[in-house]
Amino acid sequence: MLAVALYALAGLLLLGALVSALTGVLAAMLPSLLFGGLLLVLGLAVERWRYKPVRRERPDPRWMDTGERFIDPESGQLTAVYFDPTHGERHYLAQEGGTGPR
Repeated sequence: MLAVALYALAGLLLLGALVSALTGVLAAMLPSLLFGGLLLVLGLAVERWRYKPVRRERPDPRWMDTGERFIDPESGQLTAVYFDPTHGERHYLAQEGGTGPR
């Protein structure tokens, strides 16, 4: 929900930059609108790429359980961390029946 609101805000900033560039109205605001909108879109794209969602399916056998456990703040479920030594990727797996305090 927050990401949708931030994408909408970024869209409004970029739309404002476009209107400013085409009409010349508030031309002094053009760099701020453009930079703010692009920075917000870039930040959201990096967040989506960097932070992996919690999954329910078991990972491949090559994935090793790291022993790390934490309560996922979004779902409130106990989550296990798996690691793929060949690619260096991490996989977050929701544990069955494990829920933390809400």
